[in-house]
Amino acid sequence: MISSRRKDVRNIAIIAHVDHGKTTLVDALLKYTGAFNVKADAAQEQVLDSNDLERERGITILAKNTSIKFEGAAINIVDTPGHADFGSEVERILKMVDGALLVVDAVEGPMPQTRFVLRKALALGLHPIVVINKMDRPHIRPQEALNKIFDLFIDLGATDPQMDFAVVYAAGKAGWSSHDAAVTGVDMKPLCETILKSVPGPMVDPDKPLQMLITMLDYSSYIGKIGIGRVQNGEIVKGGTVALIKAEDGKVIPGKITMLQMYDGLKRKDVEAVKAGDIVALAGLESINVGDTVSSVDNPVALPPLEIDEPTLSMEFMVNNSPFSGREGKLVTSRHIRERLLKEQQINVGLKIEQLSGEGHFKVSGRGELHLSILIETMRREGFELAVSRPQVIFREINGRVCEPMENLVVDVPADYQGTVIETLGRRIGQLQNMAPEGRSRVRLEYVISSRGLMGFKSELMAMTKGTGMMHHSFHGYGPKGSEPPPRPNGVLIAMGLGSTTGYALSGLQERSDFFLAPGVEVYEGMIVGTNSRATDMIVNPCKAKALTNMRSKATDDAIQLEPPRILSLEQALEFIDEDELLEVTPKSIRLRKKVLNGSLRKRSEEKG
Repeated sequence: MISSRRKDVRNIAIIAHVDHGKTTLVDALLKYTGAFNVKADAAQEQVLDSNDLERERGITILAKNTSIKFEGAAINIVDTPGHADFGSEVERILKMVDGALLVVDAVEGPMPQTRFVLRKALALGLHPIVVINKMDRPHIRPQEALNKIFDLFIDLGATDPQMDFAVVYAAGKAGWSSHDAAVTGVDMKPLCETILKSVPGPMVDPDKPLQMLITMLDYSSYIGKIGIGRVQNGEIVKGGTVALIKAEDGKVIPGKITMLQMYDGLKRKDVEAVKAGDIVALAGLESINVGDTVSSVDNPVALPPLEIDEPTLSMEFMVNNSPFSGREGKLVTSRHIRERLLKEQQINVGLKIEQLSGEGHFKVSGRGELHLSILIETMRREGFELAVSRPQVIFREINGRVCEPMENLVVDVPADYQGTVIETLGRRIGQLQNMAPEGRSRVRLEYVISSRGLMGFKSELMAMTKGTGMMHHSFHGYGPKGSEPPPRPNGVLIAMGLGSTTGYALSGLQERSDFFLAPGVEVYEGMIVGTNSRATDMIVNPCKAKALTNMRSKATDDAIQLEPPRILSLEQALEFIDEDELLEVTPKSIRLRKKVLNGSLRKRSEEKG
């Protein structure tokens, strides 16, 4: 039989830069096709962002699948992460689909992660549909955004057929789409029609034996590992016997399909059989992993394995050994941490775990600071306590030269601050690629900079621009190892003993420092309580109480006035800590500390080193 395309199925991925509205656009499609119950689920927006962290940060972390029905066809949609740290998710998803919606903000135009996700799609031969989104925002520039997208396609080496892309204008939040930028739409019908017209159905050959590449994993405490992917050839029957071909060594393991499901709206439904072109979830193969092939028992043939981006950053995870260990977390032992990291490695293929010497000491490598910080934040919410080190870049040897990861960086700042920002990035060995005005009062600066040079820059940018600067970065590639970036400009204030901070002590120290803690917070020896105005570290007593005497004077009786403490987020704390420091993470607290807590021992080790 000759291969042909299915007309009743379309498989598409939705790709975009962070916060350009792709998840909200999927919400609108679900509501329009009736897959989303508006009355029952009115309180929940971004229905695909089911993870608490995704909702809080407004980003997609894990790829999600959904399916809508339109004019007799099933449109399977996969919402992918927009951040480069989750590139392994994006790459796998794009191998499951035949088309993609490239969503671009009508005001901002294409951004660094737009380039990142589009490059992946074009390299796989996909023909994206461009969706100019957020057309209901003020100051929209759809034509300018479209011109920049054309330039981006050319820059990334798109073929002539890929350059001939369809364009749809939309407002995901308002729930409409249109073929004309000057016309406000009514509903999502124009976008659905464009998908059916522009995205080809999956190619199928009924004569070929079963082949399905596992691109995602899920886990159920009832049925174990669940493999998710697209059936390339053949069909799968519930209760049938299949062969699992392992990606790492080609070993063939027979197994029985105990669960078979397809996507229907926001849920998965049980089915008895699936065929080529369907995106399905299956269970019963306990050793299943990403990159494995599910094939027929009679003729087991593996599909080409997935190429996953290698990690660029690593951190050390270890048991929390501070004086406050075990106070706030339930899961604190090395066994707990090890089991949790190994479980994460099974479903998070962009992550690598190594056991280091010493009890409860692990090296965790990932795609970037956000990738690793999401894991840490997830663990602390699950009740874990642990200590983590400063992120370190992973060097590679390429053609006999030591190379390091480089990033594309775009900084959008008010014009008044551009000189300071350029000077700061120059010290960090950043290479300015382009500078262009953004409206009347802002400037967009484009850089290529090493991952090492970028560490800690976000906090510095916020400080120097008084919170008005914006930055985005994505992985550029590997370049020759450059000179060392400048050290942290300020030393830290280190608590000299156990106790609770007092307003009296902090007021006496605040002239020379920037504190991370308010009065009444418990501290221990070796804990970092603030930054020093000088480049050196200083041991202080933030717990000093006011002496009680019978003498009174106006100077001593004045009310204490304290500056608000600088509260660091998890990402800011990871950027801030130095080589000899750790971050203590518990379900309730984030504490900065020295690796060696005792002041005398720390001084000796500094003299030796």
